[in-house]
Amino acid sequence: MKLKLEQIEKITAGAIRVEEICGKINFFRFTKEEEELYKTTNADFVMKSLASSGVKLNFKTDSRKMFLKAFLTSGSSRKYFSFDLFVNGEFKDSLSNFSDADLSENYTVSAFDLGYFEKTFDLGEGEKKVTLYFPWSVKSEIEEISLDDNSVVIPIKNDKKILMYGDSITQGYDALHPSNKYATRLSKALGYDEYNKGIGAEVFFPPLSKLTQPFTPDLITVAYGTNDWSYIDKSTFDKNCKEFYENLSENYPRTPIVAITPIWRKEIITETRPFGDFKLVEEGIREAVKDLKNVTVIRGFDFVPKEEKYFADLRLHPNDEGFEHYFKSIKEKI
Repeated sequence: MKLKLEQIEKITAGAIRVEEICGKINFFRFTKEEEELYKTTNADFVMKSLASSGVKLNFKTDSRKMFLKAFLTSGSSRKYFSFDLFVNGEFKDSLSNFSDADLSENYTVSAFDLGYFEKTFDLGEGEKKVTLYFPWSVKSEIEEISLDDNSVVIPIKNDKKILMYGDSITQGYDALHPSNKYATRLSKALGYDEYNKGIGAEVFFPPLSKLTQPFTPDLITVAYGTNDWSYIDKSTFDKNCKEFYENLSENYPRTPIVAITPIWRKEIITETRPFGDFKLVEEGIREAVKDLKNVTVIRGFDFVPKEEKYFADLRLHPNDEGFEHYFKSIKEKI
């Protein structure tokens, strides 16, 4: 039984819209207005905006099998991907392009093939809850999802939504499995559906926060700053940071907003930037939001142990073990 667009749309969370294009189901996490904004400002971000970070299928079924065929194309600077399957809340299996690879310590530079991939998953007997987490790193187009003939498909929807702005770490760099990135683990722990606006290399960009979503989020998290330190001067950062949060607070005055300051990065030990000391980023964020009553600042600097082994690229982006520390730290603070 091949699922139709209407059925897939009903069991999808984390996508603003779901469309069938040239016979494949596409999942969009940014609104059309947001996509148009990036088209006029940053072509690389357009590609990253099409990655399926935060998208999931969530449903009940009595089917014993699920067949998945997907077409994967670039959605970040990384070429590895994984679909993670959970049954009754427990990890069951995955479809990836790295399962047979001998991964190096810094696997972020490894080259993996994209294109068509397919797999038949064993779901087990009886009625069960099935959750399929989509890759954060690539654009995922679904050519087919099939279940056993005459099986039931009952959508599972959470009442609450978390809107998550951020850079590469929020998008998911460099979790091997999307279910291990902090954004997905935090959303799951809180019982919220994740709406992920993370874009690798992004900075505080006020025109983005000026645009609204087709829903009112129950919680908003914002995690920028590390790229601002690398690429932006301090005065521009101060202006953009303040305006970004003011836009959010004006759009969602009754929604709690959590400002997460940047985690540690190795470069601050040996390198300098025109911006100044890295600690000025956190100080600037605190100054920018001090008069906004619905914004709370959480210090992220100590979320991940300051050792290379917790970072996939050995300097900045957490690996799965690093994200374990990030998740536990932010969950405690939230």
